[in-house]
Amino acid sequence: MAKKSSGKVRSAVSGRYVKKGEAKRNPRETVTERDKPRRGGKKKK
Repeated sequence: MAKKSSGKVRSAVSGRYVKKGEAKRNPRETVTERDKPRRGGKKKK
């Protein structure tokens, strides 16, 4: 089964990165940033 990537968690108040436990305690004060999906496939010549 594929592992889900949740991204990085940032504080909406200070703008600093915080741990996921902090995000669970303060869900209104945190924002989860998703990583951009990587594009696979063949390279154009």
